[in-house]
Amino acid sequence: MSNARLRIGYIPLVDAATLIVAVDNGFTATEGLSVELVREVSWSNVRDKLNIGLFDAAHLLSPVVVASSLGIGHVRVPLIAPFNLGLNGNAITVSPKLFAALAARADGDLSDPAVTAQALAREVAERNAAGGEPITFGMTFPFSNHNYQLRFWMAAGGIDPDDDVRLVVLPPPYMVESLASGHVDGFCVGAPWNQVAVESDVGRILHFGSEIISRASEKVLAVRERWAMDNPAPLRALIRALARASQYVDNLNNLPTVSALVAHRLGVDPSLVDRTLAGNIKIAPDGTTRSDHRYIMISRNGASRPDPVQAAWLYAQMARWNQAPVSEKLNAAAGQVFSPDLYDEVLGKTDAGGDDEPADGIGSFIGPLFDARDIASHLAAWRVRRPGRPRLSVVR
Repeated sequence: MSNARLRIGYIPLVDAATLIVAVDNGFTATEGLSVELVREVSWSNVRDKLNIGLFDAAHLLSPVVVASSLGIGHVRVPLIAPFNLGLNGNAITVSPKLFAALAARADGDLSDPAVTAQALAREVAERNAAGGEPITFGMTFPFSNHNYQLRFWMAAGGIDPDDDVRLVVLPPPYMVESLASGHVDGFCVGAPWNQVAVESDVGRILHFGSEIISRASEKVLAVRERWAMDNPAPLRALIRALARASQYVDNLNNLPTVSALVAHRLGVDPSLVDRTLAGNIKIAPDGTTRSDHRYIMISRNGASRPDPVQAAWLYAQMARWNQAPVSEKLNAAAGQVFSPDLYDEVLGKTDAGGDDEPADGIGSFIGPLFDARDIASHLAAWRVRRPGRPRLSVVR
């Protein structure tokens, strides 16, 4: 038994459920760990406190772990992600005014991201031609699936996300207020904040993240590589506790307990957590719902096992949007950040399983299959991207 004390940072989101349940339902204590969960408001706070050692581990955006390890956009601090806390879980929410504009311009089903991307392009073109303020979307961090999913969707309609619209960084808990006040026209964020906007009658959910990318590593347990080497017993104990907790969370028989624990930590109504974990989401104030069993995936179909393909996909998005240079060396290094070796050593290798998992491990709604070994070909497939010298340097 480990008998270690750990400080772990997290952001109030439903995809912290495994971490919250592991601590609050006693799985970490069973492994001999005394864990203090520290709530933070922004991803930069979580990253920085992890990097300088104020946190032993963190609930962290998957792209941040890759970027930090590669030294992209920040001082290089090698991190590893030995456990995936959740696949998917995001949604794109827009104001009632923007939703009405998209509905008026849509040529097809509004549940189709290709249709809404083209409708948004028409709205953007008219607004920009009239000299109006650009349409503004909030996302949580430059290195986030929220940023990349917004860009992927917009670009499918021919929109240049850097020139045609405005993307701004907002902490997740501030998204709803920013939409209500008119500071943004929409946002992409994780649960429960999309549903909070709907319940507050200030937003409508347009798309689930799983409708843009069907298998996206959203949050991971992140630890410093050096800490992992110096603390093998506590880390293995934590992985075991998280594995038990993730299976507990995915068992819908445990939903009342899980929802109560998570809602208490997040400060929201348990029904929002219920609907999120069940994939049955209220998308409009009139009570319209949409269901998707892929909305958030905690442990099923190998969701908790780190996957180097996911790291390569995230690195490819950094390269597509000019945050990083195209480099086989960097791509290989990104894959090592999401290596499943430690996970397999502690828990045993598991089959991803599931007949509906995408063949390329990603499942984007448009474009060719992703080949993690050939980033250059992936980038060449897209008409809208940001070629040239990276805006953010690689820090050695």
